[in-house]
Amino acid sequence: MAMAGPKKTVLQLVGVVVVMGALSWASVPFYDWFCRVTGFGGTTGVETAGAEQVLDRTIKIRFDASLERDMPWTFKPVVREMELKIGETALAFYEAHNPTDRPVAGSASYNVFPYEAGGFFNKIDCFCFEQQVLQPGERVQMPVTFFVDPEIVTDRDAKYVHTITLSYTFYEIDLPEGAADRDELAGAKTN
Repeated sequence: MAMAGPKKTVLQLVGVVVVMGALSWASVPFYDWFCRVTGFGGTTGVETAGAEQVLDRTIKIRFDASLERDMPWTFKPVVREMELKIGETALAFYEAHNPTDRPVAGSASYNVFPYEAGGFFNKIDCFCFEQQVLQPGERVQMPVTFFVDPEIVTDRDAKYVHTITLSYTFYEIDLPEGAADRDELAGAKTN
């Protein structure tokens, strides 16, 4: 009977480790969901179509681009800022270039500043929704289609926002399966 105490304690500790592991595993998707729903932390919304109403009031949108430390690409907005009517659908482009001699895959994380505007900045289509693979020397312009929800003018905190900055950071990811093979096949066909 003396073993019942230590066995119980070990089982409790294992249970605590399992519960803590499950909570930490679930925290990332839960936080992502929370940010998408609330716009917390500058997370933008995603829509399938533009706003139904376009206001006579304008807002300035600034575009920012950066790279994670080891990402070998160059990356920049084509236009640094634009002014548009609130509710108007707009199209902006970012340019990426792979100056290396190998294919490089990348994924973009993004946010909006000020954070109060995150829930009102809506993307209809964006290069950030998918991973990007650039072949050696390839240069591309990647579009983002967006609008600012007219509800921003009635929000207690966001109604004072006159400028929104959309920021993207590209980081390198593993090449998708077959991406290197396609590059080798293309090289073989040109030889």
